[in-house]
Amino acid sequence: MITVSNLTRSFGTFTAVDDLSFHLDKGEVAGFLGVNGAGKTTTMRMLTGFLPATRGSVQIAGFDVMRQSLEARKHIGYLPEGVPLYGEHRLREMLEFQARLHGLPRKTANQRIAEVLDRVELSDRAEHLIGKLSKGLRQRAGLAVALLPSPDVLILDEPTSGLDPIQRMSVRKLISELAVEHTVLVSSHILPEIEAVCRRVIILHKGRMAASGTPEELMREFKRESAVTLEAFMPDPTDAARLLATLPGVERVDQGERLGIHTAFKVHCDEDLREDVGALAAAKGWAIRELSFEKPSLERIFARIAFEVDSPEETAPADAPTTGAPMASTPILSELPIAGSAAPVELNVMTEPTAPTAPTEPTKIVYNLNPFDQGRDRDLGKPKSTGGDDA
Repeated sequence: MITVSNLTRSFGTFTAVDDLSFHLDKGEVAGFLGVNGAGKTTTMRMLTGFLPATRGSVQIAGFDVMRQSLEARKHIGYLPEGVPLYGEHRLREMLEFQARLHGLPRKTANQRIAEVLDRVELSDRAEHLIGKLSKGLRQRAGLAVALLPSPDVLILDEPTSGLDPIQRMSVRKLISELAVEHTVLVSSHILPEIEAVCRRVIILHKGRMAASGTPEELMREFKRESAVTLEAFMPDPTDAARLLATLPGVERVDQGERLGIHTAFKVHCDEDLREDVGALAAAKGWAIRELSFEKPSLERIFARIAFEVDSPEETAPADAPTTGAPMASTPILSELPIAGSAAPVELNVMTEPTAPTAPTEPTKIVYNLNPFDQGRDRDLGKPKSTGGDDA
């Protein structure tokens, strides 16, 4: 339904989107992730035909967005981040105007307007002025406009921006329902929402695709393992680690430090094995202080890619030359003696070296022919020093 091939967009010397390619089938819900400036909105504008590509192509429902723009747009419903609505229109008037732009017959338009208003839960606001609606309600009104022509493809840029938690839950449910009959591409900064509604995630970083796949595939690819954490008191921690490793589904067991009388273990596994670990502890008489399951999150993967948190910090080698003057070790007498000592103690403290005193330059001699400088009686035939004293 959506085919993007080598899509590139440059603004002068800056490349906002760089050689991006992906494909979405009908009924697929994909989430677009990336920090501000990663290229999400620029990509969405090119997908909808609002912005021409520098290179590459986009096909929507088999139509090229640039060469067959009008045909392609008939299959697109677009909700931009800043919803463009006429504030002086009533909500129903806005939808009627949009229906005429899409060429919908009056009977079909009235039916679709009632349906989309009910879907976005704005039926009771149909006669309200758009300019008087709150930001969250305007966002839902923009979603109604995008849904009005019943498009094959929905492109939603931050659809839950400005919504309260209850409204966000409603929109998430709506997006999941729309996936039955639409292909949906959602951009959002709220990672739990992407994780909740999107079966596939596309992560952009500096205009390029950094990762693509289901959350589970990304977690496996980036080795974000799930694990059961166990803290318990047992007679023999080494034997306990051996027994934990024999449980079905356990990949490995890491034994941590002793915490008082308890010992910590991290049991790496693909599934939640808390019941199995708890049953083993009960059978062996271990006293459990903590038993929890840690599942890898999309947020950590996103942070690793987008913010490069796992990249090692660049450090200079030990023998690398340092900039500036070297530090000198200078013996200094402390003002206060160390306890138990009557005399001051000599300490070696790293201090900046004293800069060498610059040689004194000779006084510069100039001739000044200004008769009002340093009094009218000054002899203009004699040189004057720059310090202000007559030579």
